[in-house]
Amino acid sequence: MNKKGQALVEFVIILPVFVMLLLCGIDIGKIMYNQNNLESIMDEVVTDYESNKSYDEITKKVSLNNKDVELKVSNSNNEYVVFKLEKQLDIITPGLNLILGSDYKIEVDRVIPYE
Repeated sequence: MNKKGQALVEFVIILPVFVMLLLCGIDIGKIMYNQNNLESIMDEVVTDYESNKSYDEITKKVSLNNKDVELKVSNSNNEYVVFKLEKQLDIITPGLNLILGSDYKIEVDRVIPYE
């Protein structure tokens, strides 16, 4: 029996599975990192809003510091202000991009009583 040939066949079978798991871990880590980053940006947005800065100033500050982050502001019946941050991520894992979509959108929003 050829032990070297058997080890090579096992390696060839296991390698794609290992690479897929590694890439999935990288993608999930990238999603979690960007989600946390958007949460901290949203904290700054809420702080700026509470210090009575205008919507234009807040939007300009967010777009200046974060090129790929989009801020949307909406008032619903002058009762609440809704801030929403969005960011698109490219998923690199071949199987995971079919599940999550090749352009995965991360969203963070806050609803604040209108003052």
